[in-house]
Amino acid sequence: MSEISQGEAVAASYHRSTGDVLKDIVRRGAVFLLLAALFVLFTAAQPAFLTLNNLMSVLQAVSVVAIIGAGVTVTLAIGGFDLSVGAVAASSVMAASYAMIVLGFSAWQTVPLVLAFGALVGLVNAFLIVKLKVPDLLATLATMFLLTGLQLIPTAGRSISVGLILPDGTTATGKYDPAFLLIGRSSLFGTVPLPVILMVLVAIALYVLTEHTRFGRLLFATGGNEIATRLAGGNTARIRTIAYVLSGTLAALGGIIVAARVGRGDVSSGASLLMDSVAASLIGFAVLSLKRPNVLGTTVGAVFVGVLLNGLTMLNAPYYTQDFIKGAVLVGALALTYGFSRART
Repeated sequence: MSEISQGEAVAASYHRSTGDVLKDIVRRGAVFLLLAALFVLFTAAQPAFLTLNNLMSVLQAVSVVAIIGAGVTVTLAIGGFDLSVGAVAASSVMAASYAMIVLGFSAWQTVPLVLAFGALVGLVNAFLIVKLKVPDLLATLATMFLLTGLQLIPTAGRSISVGLILPDGTTATGKYDPAFLLIGRSSLFGTVPLPVILMVLVAIALYVLTEHTRFGRLLFATGGNEIATRLAGGNTARIRTIAYVLSGTLAALGGIIVAARVGRGDVSSGASLLMDSVAASLIGFAVLSLKRPNVLGTTVGAVFVGVLLNGLTMLNAPYYTQDFIKGAVLVGALALTYGFSRART
């Protein structure tokens, strides 16, 4: 009788361990499993989906979201949240266009100027949050509204393109520098778009910075327990400032890429960038079940959203259903990650 009981216990233990392994695989690979399912579904419905040109098009489309999302991820790591990134990107599109078309600047003058503008916005956010103790959400929300209005003033609300009529009645005589347009339109070996390369470089650089340096450890420590980090010798004020400066600079880089791709300063260019970058950052929590902000997860999340939207577009899904489907898939990915984890504990 005891031998039978012992055998049953071993069998039950085996089945439990097998179930735990399967749950762990689903929990860690939830996003990748859903991504693979999307590839299979979209390719079966539309074979043109799985072509090199279309995949490069998807990566080019998500590159800006991934770059901006990487900045959001850094602010999430310190326990904050930057709501101004979409407005910074849109303002950067307008600033780059204004610099070249109205002021006659070259690409070599425009790019550093716009990046400095993004860093300056990050410094303003950091001043409000670190020095004046304004909550992150309120400070960056105020900055978002400020920039949304500010970008419309120099042109009286008009988009910026060649031949722009200025508020004083004169006509702008500048044009986009061809070297600037290469940022958004050129490709390496005629295959890999330059924005994709910039996305990969940003992801690698921030991954190394956040995961393999002392600064990265202090970054997450600040988000986990700022007081303990400060008592341990970490300069949390400087860490938070750097995080918001990085976020602003990366948002400006995203705006530069958008401006170089479309070749005009569109006043509505940053409408969806905030929500898409936040979605990518949140999906990143579910990648490998890390349950924390991580740059590589954010990049995977951006690709995930891009594949989903591209496939829906190729299947002629109504535009008004896409946000709902995107939200449903986001909920599913996070539920698989956190739900299986809770069941395991």
